[in-house]
Amino acid sequence: MTGVESRVGTPKVTVVGTTEAPSGRVDAVDDVAARYAKALFEFAEEHSTLPDVLTQVRALSDLMGRSAPFRIFLGDRRLDVRQAEKAVSAVLVAQGFGETLRRFVGVVARNRRLNRLADILSGVLALDARRRGEMVAQVRSAQPLTTTQRADLQARLAEAGYSKVSMVEQVEPELIGGLVVRIGARLFDTSIRGRLARIQNVMKGAA
Repeated sequence: MTGVESRVGTPKVTVVGTTEAPSGRVDAVDDVAARYAKALFEFAEEHSTLPDVLTQVRALSDLMGRSAPFRIFLGDRRLDVRQAEKAVSAVLVAQGFGETLRRFVGVVARNRRLNRLADILSGVLALDARRRGEMVAQVRSAQPLTTTQRADLQARLAEAGYSKVSMVEQVEPELIGGLVVRIGARLFDTSIRGRLARIQNVMKGAA
C-alpha cells in the first residue's frame, strides 16, 4: 500500500427545508478525501479484494459512528504522527480489520489526514454506489441511525422519487440533533444546528 501515497498526493424524519448544495460534487466529499478514496477503491479493484475492502470500510464507518472516544481521537490534530499511527493500528488490529485497510489507514495517519478518515470512507462507499448505478444519499446525523430510523428515511426518500439510492452515513455530533441529507445538488437539512442557523438569519434580517 506504499504506492497509495504517490497516487493520491495525499426519530422520524421530516424535511423542514431544502437548499442547494454548496458544491457540485455528488458525494459531498472534497478533493483531498476523494483522492484517497479513489486510491483505496482502485487498489482493491486491482487486487481483486474490493468486496472484502468495502465490507471493512462499512465496518470501520460503523465503529466510528458508535465510538465517540474513537472519533475524538481521530479528530485530534495535536497528536504526534507516530503515536497516532501506532494507536489507530492497534485499534484496527484488535477489531480484526484486514491488512489492506490497516496499511491504508496507516498512510492516512502518516499524512496527518486521520481527521478526514470519515470523509474518505464515505468517498469509497460513494464510488461503489456509482459503480452499481445508484444515486448516493450522504446522511449526516448527530447520533448513529437506528434500524427503524434508517428504514423510515429510506421509505421517505423513495416517496420523494429516490428509490434507487445508496445511503452513506456519517456521525457529526455538532449537528446536535436531526439529519442533513444530500443527494446530488439537493441538500435537506433538518438538523438542530441548521434550524438555529436559519432562525439566526431571520433575526438578522429583521434587525
